[in-house]
This record gives sequence, C-alpha cells and structure tokens, in this order.
Amino acid sequence: MCDRERGWSEVPLDKTWQLIAGSAVAGLALSVAVVSAAGPWDSGQRKAERDRVASWGPTGGADHGPGGLPVPAPSAPGVLGAIGPAVPRTEAATASEGLAAALRPLLADPALGTVRTASVVDTATGEVLFESGARDAMTPASTIKIATAAAALAALGPEHRIRTTVVPGAGPGQIVLVGGGDPSLTARKKKPAGSGGSLVALAADTARALKAAGTDSVSVGYDDGLYTGPARHPIGENPNIAPVTALTADEGRPDESASGPADRTDDPSGDAARAFAALLAERGVKVTGAPVRAGAAQGAQPLAATFSTPLAGLVERMLTNSDNDIAEALARQTALASGQPASFEGGEKAVASRLDSLGLDTSGCRFSDGSGLGRTDKVSAGLLTGLLAKATDPAHPQLRPVLTGLPVAGFTGTLRSRNAGTSPAAGLLRAKTGTLTGVNSLAGTVVDPSGRLVAFAFLTANSPDGPAAEKGLDKLAAAVAATS
Repeated sequence: MCDRERGWSEVPLDKTWQLIAGSAVAGLALSVAVVSAAGPWDSGQRKAERDRVASWGPTGGADHGPGGLPVPAPSAPGVLGAIGPAVPRTEAATASEGLAAALRPLLADPALGTVRTASVVDTATGEVLFESGARDAMTPASTIKIATAAAALAALGPEHRIRTTVVPGAGPGQIVLVGGGDPSLTARKKKPAGSGGSLVALAADTARALKAAGTDSVSVGYDDGLYTGPARHPIGENPNIAPVTALTADEGRPDESASGPADRTDDPSGDAARAFAALLAERGVKVTGAPVRAGAAQGAQPLAATFSTPLAGLVERMLTNSDNDIAEALARQTALASGQPASFEGGEKAVASRLDSLGLDTSGCRFSDGSGLGRTDKVSAGLLTGLLAKATDPAHPQLRPVLTGLPVAGFTGTLRSRNAGTSPAAGLLRAKTGTLTGVNSLAGTVVDPSGRLVAFAFLTANSPDGPAAEKGLDKLAAAVAATS
C-alpha cells in the first residue's frame, strides 16, 4: 500500500476550514487561531487552499459556481516568522537532553518495527537535537517525495510551467498533440481548484487557429516521445499510479476522481489524444480517422499551447496528497533539466546530482523512483532533516514549496486525521507521511515551545501493524512539538 491519498485534487482541507470560509459555527475563533499558526501559505496565502475555502462559502469561488468573487481565507504567518531568538548553548544542551528523554521511550515502541531511525535538528543553527541511526539508509516510502520536490525546484525553479502544444504534422492536413509531461493536464470541462494545463482550452485555441487559416478538417496525431524507458512503474499495474508518459490527462483516471487510488488507463497518451480530438470536433473542426502516434513537421511552430500549474503548485499538491503521478513526472522533469534521459534511471541520477549540488550528503541513498512506491529507494533520516532545513534557508528561497506543501496535522492531506483534536501538534505540525507494507515514516517541521523551527524525520521498518506504527510515529512527532 502507498500513502493513502485523500480529498481535493489540489489541497484537501478539513471541515474546520469551512468555518473560516464564513459559516456561523461555534468555535470559529479557535479554528482560525490554530490554522493560522500552521502557516505558511504560498506568498503568505496558499492559493489552492483559498480557492477550496471559497468553494464552501455561499458566494462560490474559482470554478465553483456562480455568485461573485471568492472570499479569501485569512492569511497565515510565514513559517520563518515563528522562529524565536537563538537559544543559548547551555539552554540548548538542556533542551536536547529533555527531547532525548521524551523520544527514547517512544522510539522503543515495538509497534514501530524492528528498525527505527530518527533525526531532529534546529533548522536555524543546524544543531542536532536528537538522532538515532540518522545516517542509516532506510526504505522511505513516500517521504522520498521531499527529495523529489527539492531536486525539481533546484533544477527548474518554482515558477517553471510545463507546456503542452499542438503543431502542424509531417503529413498534409495533420496536426500533432505534443506532450511535455504536464501532470496537471486535464480534459475535464470543469477543472478542480487551481490552474493547470487544459485540453479544453487547447482545443478551443487550436480550432480558432485552424479556422483562421481556412482549415476545417484535420487528422490528429500525438507525440509522447519526450519520456523514454518503461512507462510502467516496476511495481507493475497498481491503482496508485498510471503508466508514466509525457502525455497524460487527469492522471489516467477514467472516473471523476482527482486523488487517491483508482483504476488507471493502460494507454494514457492515446486516451488524451482521443479526448483532444473529441473536443476539437465539438468546436466545429472535422477530425478524420482515429488519433495515431506521429511526429511534428520539422521546425513547426505551435498552433496553440497550454501550460501546467507552476512547479511550486505541483510540488505542494504532490506533497499534500502524496500524489505519485506528479512525483514521477517531477523526477523526469528534473532529468530533462539535468541532461539525463527522462526515465526512471535518468530521474534517479538527476535527483541525486541536484541534492549533491545543494551540499547534502546522499551517500548510501537511492532514488530509484520519484514517488517512493519502490522498495529499492533508500534515504536516511539525516538527509530528510537536512533537506527540510535547507528549505528554510534564506539562501535557497526556491525550495520554500517543500515546506508549504507539507500536510498540516489534523487538517490537510495525508495528516488530516492524524495528530488531530487535542494533540499538541494539531494545526502546528507539518509533515510528509510514508506508508508501505511493513514500512512507516514521517518527516516534517514544527515550531517547538521555545520558538525554534525544528525539522524531524522518523523512519521505521518491519512494523507488524501499519495503523499502530502510524500512532507511534504521531506520538514521536507530538513529543517534538511539545518539548523545548
């Protein structure tokens, strides 16, 4: 089993956010205070969350029906704003002893399996507050997505968008749909909250261009040759991931789902091309024959183009929902930006190289995929806390979405039901989950009672009971949140 993906395609939110959107329900003030403390949002306010909140309000919102403009949710403070002044060395030593005393008995819980490693660091100073086997390489499950995110952002930057184009084909009367690897590409006429590539808009723009040129009949080809190597993940057919191709709409989901396990198409590229051809026909362009693989005319200029969600948004969505399809797409985009083949092997080399360039120690680590679905992935707890600390560094602002995309305990994504309610971590802790059979992990950040922004990672193996292991990890994370 991989991480259980839940909820909205961009950022699933707890019902508490509905209170922030304007519902007159008791406890509003408390909910606002807790969630505001959880910050940060993208540029002070997470756009995907703002749109989702607005959709629950009576006035509608982005792509959520009629009724005026969306009412924005209250802004949350930046993650670095909560960091207190430097802690004197003697006080820091005492704090580390207290943290160790709190964590050691929790780390000994048999529910965590036979192997447990841990790393807790002060992100501002780099001081190690607690560690146990922090350099040991472990199967990380989906916490490897933190590495995938950091590598992609380092390679391409947070504003990068992936382009899908339509160009003239090599044959007469032919146009070719060229995939660029956009994992946010959709063929749906009503998109989820947030921007992304749209085959609907692309078909409309293409139809206008064709009609302006006096063309009302075409054949449609498609080109997904940007990616190389096997399209199917080594784990085989699995509802948690579609075949990885450069041309995929709606993550190869034939149903209306936007996240979580679902049956996937065996032919994402062909399905996307057929959907595009149907959309063209709806706009008055006659399409002759069925779409086929084809190449573009040499030196052809695009007739139309559509662009993905900015990379920062893709990273946030990937981390919040533990989206495996986005993760594999980002690994391949990192490969392309690094001069490597856009394949599983190329992605592995590119991710490792980008993390090395950030000054991180990747010795003993393997990034055999971008999603963490594979058991050949190997990552240490120390690498994960190093990545999270690097994302807080003012010298690396491009890595900030690694932090803003992490699920919020008790509120969003794969942490929506974990460390919730009265937990000291509820609304304050942000972390990426990792779950495979016998493997459980958790890595993220929290501001401790002394005002330090702390990064932590806990990796376990051979756990006999997944839910019990998750509870053990949640206790460890809550202890970090409550101990200074």
